[in-house]
Amino acid sequence: MPKKSLTIEQVLALLTEAPQFIAALTQNLTPTQLRTDPGPGEWSANDILSHLRSCADVWGNCITTILSEDMPTIRASNPTATINQKDYPQLEFRPSLQSFTTQRTELVTMLEQQSKEAWSQAAIVTGAGKTLNRTVFSYAQWLATHERSHVKQIGRIARSMQK
Repeated sequence: MPKKSLTIEQVLALLTEAPQFIAALTQNLTPTQLRTDPGPGEWSANDILSHLRSCADVWGNCITTILSEDMPTIRASNPTATINQKDYPQLEFRPSLQSFTTQRTELVTMLEQQSKEAWSQAAIVTGAGKTLNRTVFSYAQWLATHERSHVKQIGRIARSMQK
């Protein structure tokens, strides 16, 4: 979780901008470059997008569950494990980015329709050690701030591939 809390408006802006930034950063890269690791043990842009999609699936589903149920109990799920159940790493980058963008638009639209109180709705989260209470806001902020570092990572990859 981030050390400094953002506002709802900041979270929505970050969630909206992430797919747009990824598209802009990668627009001049070839399919081969998008799958090329910048160095040993490093992720390609496609690997990062696969990871982001998996995180969006897991944490986005948590947000949806919290909004649709009264104080649900959610079993924690590791997005890294979830990626192995999806075909994201095998997908071509641009169609995968389009799917990520569509999913993100739906999440942001849903969040924009929520009252300030709805952002405080919570779930009990089990299965990751100590039982936790997580809110719509905490999941959305977690998703937004987690993506920010990966978007910067994609930017570094894009710059290195264009040299």
